[in-house]
Amino acid sequence: MLKSLAFLFFLSALLARGQDTYSRTVKLMGSRFDITVVDKDSMSAQAHINTAIEEITRIERLISSWDPGSQTSLINKNAGLAPVFVDRELFDLIARCIELSKATDGAFDISYASLDNIWKFDGSVQRMPDKGQVRASVSKVGFQNIILNPTDQSVFLRTKGMKIGFGAIGKGYAADKAKALLKNRGVTAGIINASGDMNSWGSQPNGQAWQVAITNPMDKNKVFALFPLHNGAVVTSGDYEKFVILDGQRHAHIIDPRTGYPSKGIASVTVFAPRAELADALATSVFVMGKDTGIDRINQIPNTECIVIDDRGRIFTSDNIEIKDL
Repeated sequence: MLKSLAFLFFLSALLARGQDTYSRTVKLMGSRFDITVVDKDSMSAQAHINTAIEEITRIERLISSWDPGSQTSLINKNAGLAPVFVDRELFDLIARCIELSKATDGAFDISYASLDNIWKFDGSVQRMPDKGQVRASVSKVGFQNIILNPTDQSVFLRTKGMKIGFGAIGKGYAADKAKALLKNRGVTAGIINASGDMNSWGSQPNGQAWQVAITNPMDKNKVFALFPLHNGAVVTSGDYEKFVILDGQRHAHIIDPRTGYPSKGIASVTVFAPRAELADALATSVFVMGKDTGIDRINQIPNTECIVIDDRGRIFTSDNIEIKDL
C-alpha cells in the first residue's frame, strides 16, 4: 500500500510538471557519452541532445591530438620549431591547464602525452619499459616548457618531440561546454555522463536531485555509496579502468608525469567540483599526489571535495563530505 502511494505521488509530480527525462547514448571522443535532458516532449528533447552532441564533436575537433588537422596536433608538430596561432578557446584552456599544473606541483600536466609511446594498456606491453626510455620521455615532459604568448595568441612547445594531450581533462571540459549551451537554450535540467565524468544541473522531474553511484574499486560491479548531485560535477578515476600486470605487479594507467611511472597506493579517487573540467583534472592529480597531499590540496579549494580509496580498500575523505553506505 505504501509503495502504491509513493508511486502515485511520483506520477502526479511528473504530470504536474509536464516534463520527463529523455536520454541518448553515443560514442564521442573515443568514449561513451550518456546525455539526459528534462523536457516537455521527445521531439524537443532530441533536438537539444543533438545540440549537445554537436558541441562535444566541435570540442573534439579542437583538442584532439589524434586528428592530424586539429590545432592541438599542429602545436605538437611544431614543438621545438615555431609557435602556433590558436583559437582563443584553446589558448584559454591551455592557460588553465598550466595553472592547474602549478597548483598540483606538476601532478597534472598536459605535456604527459610524450609518454604515450612508452606505456600502453591495450595488451601490447609484455615487460617493464626500459629505464632509459622512460628517462628520455620524461625529459620531454614539463608544463614549464609550454610557452603562451597572449600578444599573438600563440602556443609554443619549447622542446622538440614534446606533445600535449587533453586526455585527463578533455571529456570534463566537453561536458561543461555542452551543459552551458543547453542551459543557455532553456533546458532547465539534465545530466551528462562522459564515461564516468558526471555533470548535472537542475533536478529530476519529481523534484529530487540527480543521484550518482560511486564504484567500489575492489569490485567494479558493485557500488559502495550513492550521492545526490546538485548542479555540479563528479569524476572518479580508478586503477580498475585500465591496467597491465608486469612481473607480477599491477600497474594502473594513471602515470605520474614527473617520473614516467604509474602511480601507486590508490585504487580510486572521486572528486566533486562545480565544473567537470576541474573535477576531471583533480581526480587525476590526487591519484598522482597520493592520499595525504591530495586531500590536503582539495581542502584548500572552495566548493570541492574528494573521496580516496587506497589499494587496501580503506576510505579517506576531505573535510566536508559525509558518506552514507548503500
